[in-house]
Amino acid sequence: MNNICNIFDVNINNLTWDELIDLVNKAVEDKNSSKYLLTINVDHVVKMQDDKVFYNIYKNADIVTADGMPIIWASKLLGKPIKEKLSGSDILPKLLPLIEKKQYRIFFLGAAEGVAEMAANNIKKKYKNIQIVGTYSPSYGFEKNEEENRKIINMIKDANVDILFVGLGAPKQEKWISKYKEEYKVPLSLGVGATFDFIAGNIKRAPKWMQNAGLEWFWRFIQEPRRLFRRYFIEDIKFFKIVAKEYFIQKY
Repeated sequence: MNNICNIFDVNINNLTWDELIDLVNKAVEDKNSSKYLLTINVDHVVKMQDDKVFYNIYKNADIVTADGMPIIWASKLLGKPIKEKLSGSDILPKLLPLIEKKQYRIFFLGAAEGVAEMAANNIKKKYKNIQIVGTYSPSYGFEKNEEENRKIINMIKDANVDILFVGLGAPKQEKWISKYKEEYKVPLSLGVGATFDFIAGNIKRAPKWMQNAGLEWFWRFIQEPRRLFRRYFIEDIKFFKIVAKEYFIQKY
């Protein structure tokens, strides 16, 4: 595939929003395949270092976009500049006009009880003809419950879904998609993190200037300090070491 940037040993699609939307459209039109799209961010890069299953899922992804300004800055430092930040939280809103126009059938899996349904209802207020054919908020630890997984797979299959949006957080959403995509057989699956919470209004997105300045992580931390302290101030600090290592290997 053209327009590929390889950093952190992952092939990232070097695309603009228009190019991504076109690529998504082509993926959905291919009804005989089960592709998946992931959005790589700092947290994912760090997790991949110790989680080889997660790493291999990224290696086998059909589409990978750069989620967050630190990934963009790292790509420039490493001499492989990525055109645009294509965040997971922005992908669903950006795709909605195409989804409505093409009458693609979409399904929301994830978030707390009722959140995905609330997000769907908010979307329908603006996109009157959109085909949201199902939502499901799984129970805690559902990924280990084969009965509930069978139920979800059957719901998706029965709804004849074109695009599946999975908002379970990383790496759970990526692992679930990878494990079951050949069973539920949807043309395109996407991991979208907290997108349903944002659209439902449960969590407020950072202002645009903070997103563009690479400070969305700090906005998220202020909203959920207990949950996110370890992620941002202990685990994700490793990202700088990872970038530095790749820079010096490449340079010397």
